[in-house]
Amino acid sequence: MNIQWYPGHMVKAKRMVQENLKLVDVVIELADARLPESSRNPDLLEIIGSKPRMLVLNKVDLADEEATRQWRQYYKNSGLEVVLANSLTGQGFREMEAAAVRLTKAKLDALLAKGQRPRAIRAMIAGIPNVGKSSFINRLVGKGTAKTADKPGVTRGKQWVRFGGNFELLDTPGILWPKFEDPQVGYKLAVTGAIRDQLLDEVELAAQLLGWLRENAPEQVKARYKLEELAVDNHQLLDAIGKRRGCLVSGGNVDRTKAAAIVLDEFRGGKIGKFTLDELPLSR
Repeated sequence: MNIQWYPGHMVKAKRMVQENLKLVDVVIELADARLPESSRNPDLLEIIGSKPRMLVLNKVDLADEEATRQWRQYYKNSGLEVVLANSLTGQGFREMEAAAVRLTKAKLDALLAKGQRPRAIRAMIAGIPNVGKSSFINRLVGKGTAKTADKPGVTRGKQWVRFGGNFELLDTPGILWPKFEDPQVGYKLAVTGAIRDQLLDEVELAAQLLGWLRENAPEQVKARYKLEELAVDNHQLLDAIGKRRGCLVSGGNVDRTKAAAIVLDEFRGGKIGKFTLDELPLSR
C-alpha cells in the first residue's frame, strides 16, 4: 500500500509553527512510542532548528516496554532530552517539566541578568496528528482545555494554555510532511491512526497488519480471537477473525470491512498486545 495524506490545512499549520517559534523558549516534540522514528516529522525538525527541544514519547502504555527503553537510550546517546509519557495517567509529566526548566535556564537567566522581570517558561507542543497532543495538554492542566478526539486533525488553530504557575504552553495542529519516501512509514502511521481511516482501504491495511502480527505475535492473535491456528493468507485470517466476531452478511460471508475495523481498533487500543513497529537502526 502506498499511503499519502497531506491536506491543505497542514500547509497553514506548518506556517503557523514557523511564525510562532520565536515566541517560545522550548519545543516539546510529541511522538508515538509505538513509532519512535516514523512518527517524527522531518520537516518539523528542520523548522525547529537549534531551538531547545525535547522528545516526549507518548502512549508508552501501548508500546513494547523493552523496545521503548532501547529507543530512549538511542536518542539520549545523540544528546536529545527524552521523556516517556502516558497522557492517561500523567506518567512523565514531572520529568517533562524538569527537562523544560533545564533547557531554558540559560536563556531565562540571561534575561534576568539584563534586568527583565521573571516570567513563565513558554513552550510549544508539536507533532504529527493523533499522537495524543490534546489529551496530553488536558491531563497537564487538569481540565478539558484542548479539544480532543480519537482521530487525526482535530486541533486546527493556535491555543495557549497555562499550567503549574510557571509554564505557558502553545498547542499547534498536527502536521505531516508532503511525501512519505518509505512506504512502510505511511503504513505504520495509518495502522496507528495518524491518517484518516476514510482515506484508506481498511481491509488491505488490516490484512497487512495481520501479516505482521502473524510473524511477530502469533500467540497473542490466537488468544485475542480464540483461534487454534492462523491462516497463512492475510485475508483468510481476517475472515477467520470476522467469523469469530460475528461479522457475517447474507450467505454466511464475512463482512471484511467490519472485521477490519475491529482489528484496527483493537490494535490501536492495545487489546491485542503492546507493540512497537519501528526497529532500531543497526548503527548511527
